[in-house]
Amino acid sequence: MNDKRPVNLDIGTMRLPITAWTSITHRASGVFLFVGMAVLLYILDASLKSPESFATLKECLTSPVAKLVLWAVLVGLIYHSLAGIKHLIMDFGYGESMRGGVLGARLVIGLSIVLSVLAGVWVW
Repeated sequence: MNDKRPVNLDIGTMRLPITAWTSITHRASGVFLFVGMAVLLYILDASLKSPESFATLKECLTSPVAKLVLWAVLVGLIYHSLAGIKHLIMDFGYGESMRGGVLGARLVIGLSIVLSVLAGVWVW
């Protein structure tokens, strides 16, 4: 029996194209955002409890760790949004070729880096 199927399906040893990596990280950023929303909802709840709670939260959010967490959630939101827009554009039939997919992936990564730096400047 001559079987031509791949033998090694270990994703860690495969060389994936940039389009695959952007798709995988789009899914991962969605999971990250799901967890990040819990943090943001907790912050919202704490800010609405009382004036004292709001003042305490405001003081807590000035710490570098809190700013890093907020920036990380913003970065996840930026990347997930841009990759989602890329997927929507591809659903309309644009950029479905390998060349178009690579260009779209590079645009998503480039714009994500620029917007993440801007978000970092805004948070700090």
